[in-house]
Amino acid sequence: MLRLDNNAAFLHQVETKIYKAEYRGSYSTVEKCPEAAIPEFAFVGRSNCGKSSLINYLCSNPKLAHVSSTPGKTQSINYFLVNERWFWVDLPGYGYAKRSKTQREAWDKMLKSYISKRKQLAYIFQLVDSRIPPQKNDLEMISYYGEADLPFVIVFTKADKPNSPEIRKNINSWKEQLAKDWEELPPMMLSSSSQNRGKEQIYEFVSAQIGEIEKIIEKRLEKRQ
Repeated sequence: MLRLDNNAAFLHQVETKIYKAEYRGSYSTVEKCPEAAIPEFAFVGRSNCGKSSLINYLCSNPKLAHVSSTPGKTQSINYFLVNERWFWVDLPGYGYAKRSKTQREAWDKMLKSYISKRKQLAYIFQLVDSRIPPQKNDLEMISYYGEADLPFVIVFTKADKPNSPEIRKNINSWKEQLAKDWEELPPMMLSSSSQNRGKEQIYEFVSAQIGEIEKIIEKRLEKRQ
């Protein structure tokens, strides 16, 4: 995890609330994404895991990111500028069997192209549905992050009843699965847009690190030039 910089206390005070969030565009390839040296926090997960709903909840705007009752609707890389300082990036979901094999492969290629090439990428929020046990494609994505040395956070979505035996069992199963391959478990958070849960924890996570992250992103882009 990235270290706090000397302005961490100030940043924590300023950035723990979102005062402005706006849609900035959708892109079909990573090469078309914004060139600005602005840190990006990507939301990744299975189709219908709640990526768009979580972004809307974090920004207190139910209409910011399009939410559909039909899985697989996010087909592009969608950018939302937050506090004029960082981007939430909503990526296409994976694992939706009702799309054609060609379409699923195209989305998978887009997703991994963004993750592997994007110099502005600061952290991945890997969203998993807290109501179901670990899924193979979620575990495969996390293994991919490890191989690529990419920092990530696991966010358990739809945790409307976090103390239910079902959710506790699923989270413990996740920890057991990850402990087989990881010496240290990644940060984990619970969220529920319907029960107003998880917002402050995610805010604080970002605010505690944004200053140092900005410096790292600037250095990455300088090396690219």
